[in-house]
Amino acid sequence: MTATMTTAITTTKKKYDYIIVGAGSAGCVLANRLSEDPNNSVLLLETGGSDKSIFIQMPTALSIPMNTPKYTWQFETDPEPYLDNRRMHCPRGKVLGGSSSINGMVYVRGHAHDFNEWQQHGAEGWDYAHCLPYFKKAESWAFGGDDYRGDVGPLAVNNGNQMKNPLYQAFVDAGVDAGYLATADYNGAQQEGFGPMHMTVKNGVRWSTANAYLRPAMKRKNLTVVTHALTHKVLFEGKAAAGVRYERKGEMVDVFTTKEVILSAGSIGSPHLLQLSGVGEAKTLAAAGVDLVHELPGVGENLQDHLEFYFQFKCTQPISLNGQLGPLSKLKIGVQWILDKSGLGTTNHFESCGFIRSKPDLAWPDLQYHFLPAAMRYDGKEAFAGHGFQVHIGHNKPKSRGSVKISSSDPKVHPKILFNYLEHQDDIQGFRDCVRLTREIINQPGLDAYRGEEIQPGMAVQTDEQIDTFVRQSVESAYHPSCSCKMGVDEMAVVDPQTRVHGVSGLRVVDSSIFPTIPNGNLNAPTIMLAERAADLILGKTPLPASDAEVRLGADWQTKQRQNTPKRVFNN
Repeated sequence: MTATMTTAITTTKKKYDYIIVGAGSAGCVLANRLSEDPNNSVLLLETGGSDKSIFIQMPTALSIPMNTPKYTWQFETDPEPYLDNRRMHCPRGKVLGGSSSINGMVYVRGHAHDFNEWQQHGAEGWDYAHCLPYFKKAESWAFGGDDYRGDVGPLAVNNGNQMKNPLYQAFVDAGVDAGYLATADYNGAQQEGFGPMHMTVKNGVRWSTANAYLRPAMKRKNLTVVTHALTHKVLFEGKAAAGVRYERKGEMVDVFTTKEVILSAGSIGSPHLLQLSGVGEAKTLAAAGVDLVHELPGVGENLQDHLEFYFQFKCTQPISLNGQLGPLSKLKIGVQWILDKSGLGTTNHFESCGFIRSKPDLAWPDLQYHFLPAAMRYDGKEAFAGHGFQVHIGHNKPKSRGSVKISSSDPKVHPKILFNYLEHQDDIQGFRDCVRLTREIINQPGLDAYRGEEIQPGMAVQTDEQIDTFVRQSVESAYHPSCSCKMGVDEMAVVDPQTRVHGVSGLRVVDSSIFPTIPNGNLNAPTIMLAERAADLILGKTPLPASDAEVRLGADWQTKQRQNTPKRVFNN
């Protein structure tokens, strides 16, 4: 028997117009926008607690909260059959701000065609022309607004420390030398190419959705935020969502809504909550001992994620960040950040990047680069003695699909997670392309002054079989789980294009779980955009007018562009 059945339950007297479960990237946006009208009463429930830790707020400390159970759900996959049965780490935010408080702060919207693809999958009204106005609404771009960028939104976006380390520019130069495009703004008219990377940082501080959206809204009397509240399930009256049951400090609480319950618990949490509430595939629910409320076979299916690995090279000049990884250097960085929010503590260190196509016949890029002027492990420690740099590379349009499935009626028992990474042959080929194309780029003249020995994968890794073995053993999640409650109208869709759960009333899902397909890029930006647009749909507002801004596709991608593209695009 679960704790829900053995513990006395308190029913709150107050009813709320909207109950939002999850104060993450989407939930904080919704809490702000739905409570802008003082006539709306809003309750926001979050299992985690405060986000005020220095390790969350200082950008350079990003690896710490991601690996701290206090701030994250430390999910782990079942053995992945196509990755030598490795169990993969899948941390999700469990703190105000959710995953926006533990992520790498990289701001990537995705390619315009990613959203046109959503519409093709049945998410009517979610094409790029209709999404772009909401990207702009959310954003305050450090270099001003235009047809593509916003300058008055809550979410601060900038270029970090403005590429002060010469390795950043050298990487971009090498990409152009290899025949790819340069792009001054991959979130603007042209994603494809090499250029500066953007991050959600303001005045040297991580600009999570907790800082950008929730903290200002918490001053409103009509918004109630309850932390350390583990939601057990949605309460139904027939097939109408009536409220939720949550646990806080050992007490079970039932709270009810006059309008809607909105799940924003993320791509693991939202399908799991639906299943705990009796919404999902009947056979899966029965095996877990959950009574069926409404059969919806797509709940937890269509799960997608990005994988990545990193190339590591020795650097022939002593200019990399490896010289800043010792305890004393880290202390100095931390003290400078505490004193005046300046220096290396203010950046995630991913300040240049690239988006390219693995094959010339693709309609838009499918490979993404993050460049780091250091060679280190995922835990932030040195990978080897001396100076180095590394390039994180991933195949961003995977065809493999996984699932999230409830394993117990006890909400404290994690669901079974399986991504089936690299099940599809096209994904395997995508990573072979990653290895070969990256080597071509790194060995261009732009990096001649800095490039030393290849440490990882190492030049012994050459054949398809050798690359496949290396990839299976070395890839890690890029921490972008998504698409497990997909939006659409087919039989496997979970929500409709208004974000309403099919087959029941008074219940929506608004987070990255409802993406029909995974975008080409990091997921925080599109999740925030989605919540901005969903808020208007929930409130019955007329959506913002569609944009007619042009999308540049970078035709003839293999043609040498260097003579036509100015270098030093960061100084434009």
